[in-house]
Amino acid sequence: MKRFLPAGQFLSVVAALLLAAVSVRAHPAAEEMAAAANKLLASLDAAQKAKAQFDFKADDRLDWHYIPKDRKGLTLREMSAEQRQLVHALLRTGYSDHGYAKATNVISLEPVLQELEGTGRRFPRDAGLYHVFIFGTPEAKGTWGWRFEGHHLSANFTIIKGEYFGSTPSFFGSNPAEIRQGPRKGLRALAGEEDRARELIKSLDAEQRKAAIFDATAPKEIFTEAKRQVQPLENAGITAAKLSAAQRGLLVKLIEEYVRRVRPELASDDLKKINQAGVEKIQFAWAGGIEKGEGHYYRVQGPTFLLEYDNTQNNNNHVHAVWRDFANDFGEDLLRKHYAEHAH
Repeated sequence: MKRFLPAGQFLSVVAALLLAAVSVRAHPAAEEMAAAANKLLASLDAAQKAKAQFDFKADDRLDWHYIPKDRKGLTLREMSAEQRQLVHALLRTGYSDHGYAKATNVISLEPVLQELEGTGRRFPRDAGLYHVFIFGTPEAKGTWGWRFEGHHLSANFTIIKGEYFGSTPSFFGSNPAEIRQGPRKGLRALAGEEDRARELIKSLDAEQRKAAIFDATAPKEIFTEAKRQVQPLENAGITAAKLSAAQRGLLVKLIEEYVRRVRPELASDDLKKINQAGVEKIQFAWAGGIEKGEGHYYRVQGPTFLLEYDNTQNNNNHVHAVWRDFANDFGEDLLRKHYAEHAH
């Protein structure tokens, strides 16, 4: 004789099973990143793998930069065409379409810059000199990280327990900011970072603009450069609380231009964090000219994050643009919480 559970008990059992299924499932981003990283690692020979993979707690994980320099890691130049495709597949797991397009455009500027500058440099402008780093063992429910980095690009992703993510420092640069001759004339790899900010500064009235512009001359570089950890910069500029609703909308679109570099669900989590800290507390500060072609700098600083942008080098045609998280660069805030809750 068949026995059936009472309806209430049956539903409780089903709910428990569903909860268990959810609890053991890693975040889709973690699953995709681990699968892509492992597929890449499996394609490497022993010498390549020794260059590409590091201990998760190695100091190299925090040693980032955006200039041409000697780096560890495995370069695209040292890979086969198939392996390079696997690197791009890994990039796709971290970036949105918006971010991936920016990244590939940045890389594509290297031969343009090589033609403009000529030979004889210690570090040639070479689209093959971008490096891959895997930190730890990629596991869907594990704690590990990866970086893709070279001239004017540094993508840093940290995964904690397959559930939580750090996706900063996030650096994009562009030289030239606008290609002014040749078959790709008019290309601007980071057009949004410039245009959205200029739209905002030009929307301000005279009194607002006086508060927002803290210096008539733009600095030659972003203040935070490639520091491993950053603190809030001095208060400057105008707060979102003193902007109109339309101007706050422009400010939010500017922030999204940076944050939505990463895949949508990770970007949504970061934007939620920014909103919870208080949009009205965010400061927008500008230095330099406000017309296109003039040297300029801006920053957007909130309680939890900083965006910095500078375009002054190479006759105001060379952009540096970075997104930093004061507590969670390299996933450090989430890692501290993780280690506090679990013995290691």
